[in-house]
Amino acid sequence: MIRVRLSAILGSRRIKMAEVARATGVSTTTVFNLYHEKVSAVSFDVLGKLCEFLQCQPGDILEWEPDRE
Repeated sequence: MIRVRLSAILGSRRIKMAEVARATGVSTTTVFNLYHEKVSAVSFDVLGKLCEFLQCQPGDILEWEPDRE
C-alpha cells in the first residue's frame, strides 16, 4: 500500500493546508484529500508542485508499506 505522508510533513513544519494550496496553486480539495490519505492517485504535476514548495523528494511524500495480512 502507498501511504501519503503529507500530514506528517506539514505537522512537523507547522504548515497549514491552506498555505500549501495558496503557494502551489493546488486546489484545497486536493491538498485536503492528500493530507487525509483519501486519494487513489496523484498526478506528477501535483507531486512536483508539492516537492518544489516543501523542498523535498517524491519519496518523502509517498511511502510504500507492505499490506498487512
